[in-house]
Amino acid sequence: MCSHVVGAFKTRPLVFAMSMISSSLIYAEDVKTDQVQLDKITLQAEDATGVTEGSESYTAKSTNTSTKLNLSLRETPQSVKVLTREYLDDTNTNSFQEMLNSVTGVTTNRTDERQYPTARGFDIDYYLFDGVPSSSELDIANDPDLSMYDRVEVVKGANGLMTGAGNPAVAINLIRKHANSKQLTGSLSTSYGSWNAWNSSADVSTPLNNDGSVRGRAVIKHENTDSFANIYEKENNLIYGVIDADITENTYLSVGASYQNLERSGIKWGGLPAFYDDGSLTDFSRKLSVTSDWTYWNTDTKTAFLQLKQNLFNDITFNINYDYREIDADTALLYLWSNSVNKQTNSSAGLYPYTDTSKNVQNNADAYISVPFILGGLKQEVVAGFMFNENKKTDRYYGNPILDSYVIDFNNFNSVSILGSIDNNISSPSNKTTQTGAYFAGKFTLMEPLKLVAGVRISNWEYESEDGDGNRKFNNEITPYAGLIFDFIDNYSWYASYTGIFKPEDKRDINGQFLDPREGKSYETGLKGEFFNNQLNASVSVFQTNQDNVAEKTGEIITVNGTPTDAYRSADGVESKGFELELDGKLNPNWDISFGVAHFNAEDASGTKVKTTSARTTANLFTKYTLDRWSFGGGLNYKSRVYEGEDAARITQDDYILANLMAAYQVDKNIKLQLNLNNLFDEKYYEGIGVNSMVYGAPRNATITFRYNF
Repeated sequence: MCSHVVGAFKTRPLVFAMSMISSSLIYAEDVKTDQVQLDKITLQAEDATGVTEGSESYTAKSTNTSTKLNLSLRETPQSVKVLTREYLDDTNTNSFQEMLNSVTGVTTNRTDERQYPTARGFDIDYYLFDGVPSSSELDIANDPDLSMYDRVEVVKGANGLMTGAGNPAVAINLIRKHANSKQLTGSLSTSYGSWNAWNSSADVSTPLNNDGSVRGRAVIKHENTDSFANIYEKENNLIYGVIDADITENTYLSVGASYQNLERSGIKWGGLPAFYDDGSLTDFSRKLSVTSDWTYWNTDTKTAFLQLKQNLFNDITFNINYDYREIDADTALLYLWSNSVNKQTNSSAGLYPYTDTSKNVQNNADAYISVPFILGGLKQEVVAGFMFNENKKTDRYYGNPILDSYVIDFNNFNSVSILGSIDNNISSPSNKTTQTGAYFAGKFTLMEPLKLVAGVRISNWEYESEDGDGNRKFNNEITPYAGLIFDFIDNYSWYASYTGIFKPEDKRDINGQFLDPREGKSYETGLKGEFFNNQLNASVSVFQTNQDNVAEKTGEIITVNGTPTDAYRSADGVESKGFELELDGKLNPNWDISFGVAHFNAEDASGTKVKTTSARTTANLFTKYTLDRWSFGGGLNYKSRVYEGEDAARITQDDYILANLMAAYQVDKNIKLQLNLNNLFDEKYYEGIGVNSMVYGAPRNATITFRYNF
């Protein structure tokens, strides 16, 4: 049945989208809306464009991730999705890695504590915090907690205008919560779930002076959990604080900081072997993990930020965003080198211990001026700005402890001990990556129904290693951006966009040398619609991306600075094309929906498929219906087949569907109880595949949550 459904999506995306919209319109007219409504706690925001807290919606009115221009989703000439606070709470999505599984078109490719997500056939290699780009290297394993964020804005495809160097996958922009309330308000929550998962948090906002022009907010969270995998334990602690001030009628300032301590023990590095020595595939228990009780992966993340908005005159504003991010990582890991398991003895040799410490420090700044004006009686707006991004990786030391055994017996595996203590006595060279960029963008109303969104960026990029290994520099790289939006009928728009691509590679060839930079172009066109007084956003799009010098795994392993890593080669003429469909918001006042389908096909110039570990078709659905005090919801997550290798060495994860349920009861205007049940039918599947990196996804699990709002 699944293949027929996916096939329908592939051949009739536009028909499907329009039929969904039409049926929603018809249904909404017939639905009565006189159910009892509970009192709502609302936030008062002076400058809170796009805020989703308190909106009780699965969509947002506007975003500015793609261009810095404040555009509605319909005005943005790319596929856009917003994961709102309401959606994150209803689905009980608490961490960045969990959130990635909800983004249609994204495959997470888990190897251990790390995820290597892809979209449209390309690596997701950067993220943004409040619109300021950040290196993906900082967030592969440290898994930021989402409690301090209002929403997550996702722009599909290339986003070089605002980020400079990067792949045409998706731009994921995490928008922090702010102190928008002029009265004391807040929430307390606690939850308990499968594998002894305790989670408690407090989120409080308050005015700091009599008129509320200065406001403060604090978020505190503690989380402690075991896992379906043996030995694994995780403890997560978060503190976040922000002060927002309307200094004058023309000056707004926000300053804040956060600290997250994430400690995980009994962790895996890589995964389970895929093959027995006779070539047959293994099928281990989901509880099994190649690890020991001395392993850990700990990170301390400290951030600080400043946002300033100064109105100069006639709505012309000057804006400064600064983001400081420091991550201290400390790991002790156990890896299984072996490509196969002795089937007769159910054992394997090749255990490899590794420990290290490192510090990543980022300084990211963005300053721009926004100038709205009237020309020919039509509204126009331009922005011009400058970005600075610096990532330093320092304090890098590693060691290789001695094991009491280098053979693992899967029949009776508990732990492998190390002899002596952990000693990170080998130094790795520090390195620094710096990028600067000047950009200009504008929204020009050519005539009442026709708008042009266009811009250009000039970037300089440099990598410097302490030992000179891989030092390289690229100057005056030009990234163009252009999009047309034509409004027709009442609620529909057609759009088309073009973006240039430039991306220095961080992957190495078989000789340990960095690959040449990627270059390419991305095209997209589609239809968008807004319905029910802008409460429902719908879009259907098609895209094509062409790139040269795309990194592809060779299947061989090289050692870089004492660490084993994959070797890559460059693939030219890589073309990715496909379609995406999104439907987000309210079908009627009581019915919310978040729905998306994405499909792509990526091949190189010779017709060979690339990124075969990325699901070609994905679909995500979550919907909720509210009836008086009760809310009932559920969802389906679909991923198509992925594989790695060829012929007898091929490893395959067949397509699968995960079903999730939610039920909530509003006891009174302050108290809410909620139950979430994930992987309802206990589907056994892999989140990541590889010769020695088979990683299982979570079995069926449940969480019950108590929330108190005041």
